[in-house]
Amino acid sequence: MRRLALLSLAVIGFSAVLSTQAADPDALVRQGRAFVNQGKLDDAERVFRQALAINPRAFETAVALGTVLDLKGQYPEAQSHLQRAIDLAPAGPPRNQATNALALSFAFEGRLAEAQKRFEELRARLKAEGDPAGAAAAARSLGRIYLESGDTVNGRRWYELGYQESKPAAGQPESEQLLWQLRWHHAQGRISAREGRLDEAKKHLAEFESVMQKRGRQNDDNDIYRWLVGYIAYYSKEYDRAIAELARGNLSDSFVLKTIATAYEAKGDLANAREYYRRAIDTNVHNLQASIARPFARQKLASLR
Repeated sequence: MRRLALLSLAVIGFSAVLSTQAADPDALVRQGRAFVNQGKLDDAERVFRQALAINPRAFETAVALGTVLDLKGQYPEAQSHLQRAIDLAPAGPPRNQATNALALSFAFEGRLAEAQKRFEELRARLKAEGDPAGAAAAARSLGRIYLESGDTVNGRRWYELGYQESKPAAGQPESEQLLWQLRWHHAQGRISAREGRLDEAKKHLAEFESVMQKRGRQNDDNDIYRWLVGYIAYYSKEYDRAIAELARGNLSDSFVLKTIATAYEAKGDLANAREYYRRAIDTNVHNLQASIARPFARQKLASLR
């Protein structure tokens, strides 16, 4: 009887611990984020919903749930949670984070006019808060989304605006000037390649290489260099070179993985194309690259079965 009583007490104690954990929304959100990292999106959604039921006014939880729903392709519901997060979040970085997430959600869905509207709201707020660099970054994000959708006119317009707004003043350190030049040639090279002006794209690549040498070939520079070389090679229909260069770059970037997949597909190697489309989806990150790469990869996998 004594052993049975002790066992019963142990079970009760264990249940109490579980109940305490289930009542702690912060612990649930941490668990949900761990599930996302493990690719367990259904489990992440479940615990985020539990956390939001306990504290419906937690904007961080609304953002977490909205972003995981985006990753699952449930865009309208994702957007409702992200809009609620904006309404709940305090002014400053929290509200800006939620607004950026909502803009990306519309990009995931392919509703670019709505994405632009939210990025413009974000830009206006950042300027009012004295963060012109953040406003310029939002413009560049919108430029990239348009560019990769095939709208090179709007892509160029927003990229150019973002770079004009972020250009360092004459008195800024040389390191800032060089970083700006590096990024500008990178964007110009991709825009030119996408527009089919390959000679101009290669000129920007050469300029990028020159600036990269002046900066001392930093590790981060090498990753985006491989991206630019592979991107131009892809649009030059040099698919083997595109794959080789991109594979030496950042393979945790869903857009890089998606571009490798498209190069394999263009070669007719559908087995490797499917593999890299799957890898692009499996990154499970809610960011600019994923908003472009993930829906595209999902559609491709459906069509290549």
